[in-house]
Amino acid sequence: MPLKTLGHFLIKTENLEETKAFYQEFLGMEDGYRPPFPFPGHWLYIGDTAIVHMANFRKGTDEQYYTDQRMGETSASTGPLDHIAFTATGLDEFVERFEKAGIKMDRRTVPEDGTHQIFIKDPNGIMVEIDFPAEEAAGFEG
Repeated sequence: MPLKTLGHFLIKTENLEETKAFYQEFLGMEDGYRPPFPFPGHWLYIGDTAIVHMANFRKGTDEQYYTDQRMGETSASTGPLDHIAFTATGLDEFVERFEKAGIKMDRRTVPEDGTHQIFIKDPNGIMVEIDFPAEEAAGFEG
């Protein structure tokens, strides 16, 4: 059940287009495909990998998606760096390990591509997302 790669990081910003322009103009990243999440954002790529995810974040408006849909907390904030993400295999083993340790997790599926996500918090309160291939979560409802 090894982690495979650092998947991405997500920046929450009230200046979505300015932030996108910075990463494109100064770091050479390319704007690319992003699943149809229910909030505005961009995914910026290096080659074929979407490394920088960004989301429009207006306090009191957009925060509900993050807090109510992930971890069920309405007052938690990780600041402008919302989470770090890894890709992995071995979904069942990760779930078993987290359950055995009493680690609270939230699970959901990405629209269209079916990637299965688990969100947990590290001891410092940093949100950690682990993404698994869709086929590993066949039959998951939630």
